[in-house]
Amino acid sequence: MATLAAVGQICASASIKANLDQCVRLVAEAAAKGAKIIFFPEASDYIAPDAETALSLAQSQSSSPFVLALQQAAKKHTIAIHIGIHHLPPQGTHLFNRALYITPQGETPPTTSYDKLHVFNYGPLRESATTLPGPTLTPPFPTPVGLVGSLICFDVRFAEPAIMLSRWRDGPARVLTYPSAFTVRTGAAHWEVLLRARAVETQSWVVAAAQVGFHGEARSSFGTSLVVDPWGRVVLKLAGLREDGVLESDDAIGQLGLVEIDPSAADRIRSEMPLQRRTFVLPPPNLRVSPPTNGPSLLSSPLLPRTETSTRP
Repeated sequence: MATLAAVGQICASASIKANLDQCVRLVAEAAAKGAKIIFFPEASDYIAPDAETALSLAQSQSSSPFVLALQQAAKKHTIAIHIGIHHLPPQGTHLFNRALYITPQGETPPTTSYDKLHVFNYGPLRESATTLPGPTLTPPFPTPVGLVGSLICFDVRFAEPAIMLSRWRDGPARVLTYPSAFTVRTGAAHWEVLLRARAVETQSWVVAAAQVGFHGEARSSFGTSLVVDPWGRVVLKLAGLREDGVLESDDAIGQLGLVEIDPSAADRIRSEMPLQRRTFVLPPPNLRVSPPTNGPSLLSSPLLPRTETSTRP
């Protein structure tokens, strides 16, 4: 059965209150239009001009006024929220880039939070200066649109986590999320093709809510929030920021998109076109696998999904 979902596209700044106001308004609008869940971008609580400010603004999820206010909004409007935030662990000197799920009852189950595996270091943008990579994947969890597997932004360049979530032994994800703040240059070149590739190879819905516009003098985001169906078709596309620095639409910032998501479509496509992976040849004997620098290796994770194997070539 299809469920109406919303995608909220914002332009976060270093003002947590201003960012919260954007999000709360979109939550209310989405609920009024009948959506049962709304997806927001990465770092919806703030985007800071420098590493020092980013660390000074970070708070623990449990005490964050931004999170607490969204929990109240979710409960008030009976709508689920999937959103990217910063989380500072106790006694931490670095933070986690987190995807947070809030139920329609305003709860934040600890089993649904995901910390970004792959931090982004590109040109002057050094996420590793403030952010630790997450230690592991989060198992897919139930939402109004079915089982969701959370990933974040730069994770989209790595196929393995998406494939693992879509084949999870205790319940494969039907929907993959990539809340993002893509740069304009990489977004124009790679954004849509990467998201469609992840949808096709995992036969999953892909929801990518994105930051859009200028966050200050030194940083801007591509926007162009997308939803892709399990056949690889773009079914929702919001406005973006062009390479010449002009927004494609006057309402790109604060834009709300609505889309019907039917998790059974993923099951149907997986049944019609089964992907029988010949895992006995992966990885090949001559492949050098670098040891993990933080947390367990995905290749040795006890949470690896069940895969089809063959004993014959």
